[in-house]
Amino acid sequence: MKSNKNRRDFLRKAGLGGLGLGMFVHASAEEQIEYLTQNVSRHSTPSDLKITDMRIAQVGNVPIVKIYTNQGAYGLGDVRDGADKRYALMLKSRILGENPCNVERIFKIIKQFGDHGRQGGGVSGVEMALWDLTGKVYDVPLYQLLGGKYRDRVRIYVDTPTVNDPDEFARKMKGRIDQGFTIMKMDIGIGLIKDIPGTLTNTEHWDEMRGWEQTKGSYGLTMHPFTRVQITDKGIAEMVKYLAAMREQVGWEVPVAIDHLGHMGLNSMIRLGKAFEPYNIAWLEDLIPWQYTDQWKEISRAINIPTLTGEDIYLKEGFRELIEKRAVDMVHPDPVSAGGYLETKRIGDMAEEHGMAMALHHASSPVSFMGCVHTAAATENFVALEHHSVDKPWWEDLVNGLEKPMVQDGYVKVPEKPGVGVELNEEVVKEHLKKGEELFAPTEEWNARQSWDRQWS
Repeated sequence: MKSNKNRRDFLRKAGLGGLGLGMFVHASAEEQIEYLTQNVSRHSTPSDLKITDMRIAQVGNVPIVKIYTNQGAYGLGDVRDGADKRYALMLKSRILGENPCNVERIFKIIKQFGDHGRQGGGVSGVEMALWDLTGKVYDVPLYQLLGGKYRDRVRIYVDTPTVNDPDEFARKMKGRIDQGFTIMKMDIGIGLIKDIPGTLTNTEHWDEMRGWEQTKGSYGLTMHPFTRVQITDKGIAEMVKYLAAMREQVGWEVPVAIDHLGHMGLNSMIRLGKAFEPYNIAWLEDLIPWQYTDQWKEISRAINIPTLTGEDIYLKEGFRELIEKRAVDMVHPDPVSAGGYLETKRIGDMAEEHGMAMALHHASSPVSFMGCVHTAAATENFVALEHHSVDKPWWEDLVNGLEKPMVQDGYVKVPEKPGVGVELNEEVVKEHLKKGEELFAPTEEWNARQSWDRQWS
């Protein structure tokens, strides 16, 4: 008790008159130590930390992970948008009792349970929550744990809502510039022209041409080379109208990328790419599935527009062949699929070694969005981070702790607060929970480990 009183008295005196050099010299050793360490976090002893619980709050299609400890400290992360929360919950029994600050050790334990696409979301969400927790415990921002930062602001790129009219589409893109964004992406898939006669071949076989259709045998579940949909010269001319209108509205200074062209083979994609060349496109995204490395290489060599893929690739190993064969011009991981923050930085570093830039995909909650900001700040070859929730006015309100709006003049300032720098606004989170979900409901049924996970004999 005496020690606490001495500290309070000393700090009170320092606060009233400022700590003069003379006063500091003549202070007791105990008082000097108390003053010098007053900003050190004292609520946690990192070496004694243990994970005690993990729970989920599902906001729309994004499960938010919360990892609890025996000392009150906790961390937040996201499972990939559209992924099953059980991808994360099944990992709970593997991490209970572990020290959350041993992030790499835990990652090696759990990474075998992830896979490409949304299946990487569970491992990624846990990894993210561990880094957030570690940053809070040691009172340092995430970027510092990743090696420090290359930039103080992170550039943001933004989607534009699709409109089935070139001029209206272009006006909406001009609106994004008016909002302050300096890089944009437009989704101009063949769905925009499918009702115009003479633009596409072999579409009658498909009742719906939606990329997210989940019915067995549907267009959405058929990989691009196997739909046998082809675009005609007329179809290409109709698609080019969108680019011409776009450049007329936004000018030539703003980089504009293109995504979601549709499920067609490499020949149609090459023809479209060549037709788009006069419009100085920033990159063409996910033209074909990422697995077809040799086809990607063929496309990349045939057109004079940068190619990019990667949002569904899990782990650095998943990117290796694309990078080493230079099959694409840029990589595009989503940290919420790729394995988390550190794994994404490793992907970026590997790409940098081969002279490739990295953009980041993101469509989850503000928690992982700000974690992506830290990751981008810590990766030298980063170019832009996606913001997929611009048109959700409540999205930023899911978290507290940062100046709003988060994006100002097309950039996000890198936070200096511990961890990712935000905390959940639980009242707003409650308002947007998925129907039937509770806020961080107990998950005791996932406590017991019931398998032998070792992959070697």
